[in-house]
Formats: sequence, structure tokens, C-alpha cells
Amino acid sequence: MDPRLHALIELHGVFLRKEAVELGYHDHAIASYVRRGMWVRVRRGAYVFGVAWDRLSEADRYAVLCRAGLRQARTGAVLSHLSALNAYGAPLWDQPFDIVHLTRRDRRTGRKEAGIQQHRGVLLPQDVTERNGVPTVVPVRAALEIITLTNVEHAVVEIDWLLHNRHTTLDALRTRYQQMTHWPHTLRAELVLRLVDGRSESVGESRARYLCWTQGLPAPVPNYPILGPDGSEIARVDLAWPELGVFLEFDGKVKYQRYLAADEDVTECVLREKERESMICELTGWRCIRIGWADLYRPSDVAARIRRLFRPVAA
Repeated sequence: MDPRLHALIELHGVFLRKEAVELGYHDHAIASYVRRGMWVRVRRGAYVFGVAWDRLSEADRYAVLCRAGLRQARTGAVLSHLSALNAYGAPLWDQPFDIVHLTRRDRRTGRKEAGIQQHRGVLLPQDVTERNGVPTVVPVRAALEIITLTNVEHAVVEIDWLLHNRHTTLDALRTRYQQMTHWPHTLRAELVLRLVDGRSESVGESRARYLCWTQGLPAPVPNYPILGPDGSEIARVDLAWPELGVFLEFDGKVKYQRYLAADEDVTECVLREKERESMICELTGWRCIRIGWADLYRPSDVAARIRRLFRPVAA
């Protein structure tokens, strides 16, 4: 591992072909290193070491791709849209990891080529910060930008995450949105800002809330606290309809991994979760519905199951 190239990677995330050539590597040698897996071509003319690349997650590889695209940009630009969201650690549920999104500083019309999507937009001084050493739009702007790229459900998922992790606030989103003139999908943005809720803790919970909205169900309360006889909090449920005596738990692999205790296997964790459910039902008198990822693709069936559990509201 050439320490000179390693220093470039430490500084920029990648090293470029022209930098390797300046250090004495010719194209035949570069091709040989790539063929043997010693180097990985992140995109044309940008490389990292293969050993390090193999250890990276999909999101981390996308971050490297974004750094490469920004380094090779011929005009001043900043990470934006999905690329900015990834820099902040957002889940990027069901999003592509092959396009780098940049917003140009010169306000000229952008283009899309070779895996780079350049966007034109007015960047106010407060719109740009530095994230991991890379110029990036601030979270409030990235949140509003994602609305222009995707549908309502996907936007809600990402913005819920930003709100839950305190990267921005609903007031900040609304204020910055009012300053954005001539932006596309204005009606979609207004709807998204009505639906987002930072109390949701996961992609599954956000999508379950969105399912309830599309199916005309009453809006559930996310992350609802369950109180014991002495008034202290003893549990929380993913979604709840307190007045209707129902709560919903979203079962996903990540959830069980999150709550897995030391020296406990998944089966033991599931049994403990069932005991927790029984305790909540006995204490509140509510009924529980559990759904998973597959259920989210059968929204009408899930909505019917929830409705059957609702109790009539007392007059």
C-alpha cells in the first residue's frame, strides 16, 4: 500500500488517475492493480484500495462514490439531495446508490451524465456546511430536496429520520420551504410536511404511518408511552390509537437485533417481546396488531385488520 496514495485517500476519500500517474504509475500498472483487486475503480479515473473497499457497507461505498464525483466536478459544487442525506446517515430506503447528486454553486443549469446529476439552485450562505470534510447542503435543505426526487412515502421516511435524529426541526423545514420560490412539486412538499413526524424511530414505523394515511385510518400516535399503575413509563409501542384501544407493533429484523440482550438469541428475544405484548394488553385492555415488511405491500388487507380491532368510541 503506497503511503502517498493512502494519504490522498485519507484526505479526499479517493485518489485520481492523474495523481497516480504523477506518482509514477502508468496506465498498464493501474489496469493490473485493478484486475488483481488491489485497487478498485470507484468511477472512471477515481480509485481506492481493494482491501478497504471490501469492508465498506453499501452506504459507505456510496459516500466514496460521492466524494469521487465531487472531486472530479469541473465546476464548484456541493453534495445535495440523496448524496447529502447519505452523508448525514439517513436510511435511503429503496433509493439508488449509483447516482451522485451535486448542486452547482454558479446557478447554471445542471446535467446528468456518467453517474453524476448536477442540479441548479440558489444556494444561500446558510444552506451549505462541511460534513466529514466535504461541502454539503445542510439537513433542512437536503430534506426539502428529496421531495423533488421521489414520491411522498419515500420522502416521509427520510425526513422522519432527520427529525427523529434532531438534524432539523419541522419549524425549520417550514420556514426554509417558504423561502424556496419556483421549486418543483410544491403541492407534494406541502403534503409531506403535514405527514412527517419525528417520533417515528424506523423506516418500518414511518411506512406503517403512511399506510394508515393512504387507507383513511385515524392517525396513530407514534412511539406511544405505556404507563404502569404508579404512573411511570414501563414500555413504548410503535403506533397507538388510545381512544380506539389498539396498538401496532412493526416487526423487522433490525428491531429484534436492536433489542437483543447479551447472550440472548433471536428466539429468546421474540419470546420476550411476546411477553411484553401480553403485559401491555393486560394493563391497558387494548388489542395488538403486528405487521412486517411484507404487510406493507398489502395496505388494504392491513387496514382491514386494524379496523376490525377498533372499538366503538364511547358517546
